Amino acid sequence: MEKRKERIDRGIKARSQDIFALCSYREMLYLSAPRLIPILGFLILPLVIGVYWQKVLLSAVVFVLLAISWDILAESGMVSLGQALFFGIGAYITGILNHYFGFHPFISIPLATIMGGLVCTLMLLPVLRLRGIYFSMVTLIIPLMMVRVIEATKIFGGTEGLSGMSPLPSHWIELYLIIGVMLIALFGFRRMLDSDFGLVLKGIRDNDRSVTNAGINIYWYKTQALFISSSIGAFAGAFMTHIYMFVGMPVFALDYSILPIAAVVVGGPGTLAGATLGACILVPLSEVLRGFGGLRIVFYGLFLVVFTVALPEGIFHYVQRKYNQFERWVEVDK
Repeated sequence: MEKRKERIDRGIKARSQDIFALCSYREMLYLSAPRLIPILGFLILPLVIGVYWQKVLLSAVVFVLLAISWDILAESGMVSLGQALFFGIGAYITGILNHYFGFHPFISIPLATIMGGLVCTLMLLPVLRLRGIYFSMVTLIIPLMMVRVIEATKIFGGTEGLSGMSPLPSHWIELYLIIGVMLIALFGFRRMLDSDFGLVLKGIRDNDRSVTNAGINIYWYKTQALFISSSIGAFAGAFMTHIYMFVGMPVFALDYSILPIAAVVVGGPGTLAGATLGACILVPLSEVLRGFGGLRIVFYGLFLVVFTVALPEGIFHYVQRKYNQFERWVEVDK
């Protein structure tokens, strides 16, 4: 018997086209590790870090949701510069429900998620026919308009905002609620993008005219993608309102629009896992660089430039490619 090297993934796929035929613990570990590592990591990490870094982790997970939201829109060809719109609408809706009507956070957050998705979808519905930079500019302008409307009309507390929101029952519920929702969104919507629905979205992104000629209503699919994306962003905003127990004009800040895009660029677009990885790198990095004072932005920008130039495909795609190249020795007949 002779031995030769074989890539683990090819050996598995050679035995079965759709259903992996596993024949060893190594193959089971090979397939399950990319899924188990992030799940166990997010569940165990809060238990081994201090309170300060738990707050950083919570913030990172919120930006993971915003990055996933952006990545879903981008997969359908809609490049958004206004994730702050989704975040802000969700934040204000849950703030209104809790402040004026006394809704419990466990009721106001789900309602704000659904209502925020509907409101944002209706607001952007007239511009779904726009492409490229035109759609991006509209999504950038609307959050800025919302800020000026609130400031000028003094509604919902005006520049003072609304305070005194009800907090979530405990610190651990805060952490594991947002982590649980993030993991469900990551694996659930990743599977969605691998389905026929996701295939249509990618077709719209690559060549929407061909998809239209095939008899598919592309605007219906784009509307669904927009609702899903805006609902994720609205949930993030609603959740953070009850963390800070305050909602005001800062919820429409550009940070909530720009950082998710940077996270997807660093992590790698089109997989949702790349968006997750990028946000989990950039948010803690920002805290690590806080001690550099004014040079913090310089080092932060330098990091983004280096990674964009060195790994234009994104960190996740690079790691995934290397992971798929793992080999093992197998026996072959002469």
